[in-house]
Amino acid sequence: MKNNKTVIDVRTPAEFAGGNVVGSINIPLNEIEIHAAEIKQMQQPIVLCCASGMRSGQATAYLKNIGVDCENGGSWIDVNYTINNN
Repeated sequence: MKNNKTVIDVRTPAEFAGGNVVGSINIPLNEIEIHAAEIKQMQQPIVLCCASGMRSGQATAYLKNIGVDCENGGSWIDVNYTINNN
């Protein structure tokens, strides 16, 4: 995973405020469908993350189904580590 990927964090705004991947975008899971057109316009591939990988997995499945090039990065802490150590 390289730093040029778009990172979307699907946690709640309160969780996101408690710590996040620098430069990531916060779109809570329950708002992914509302923002689908906007997400399709973002630089792809997109990496999705959350606290454990469960919510980002759901978002990844939905976005892949509508043609978005994306992957589940799992925990935001893991994504942050990977981006900062590559």
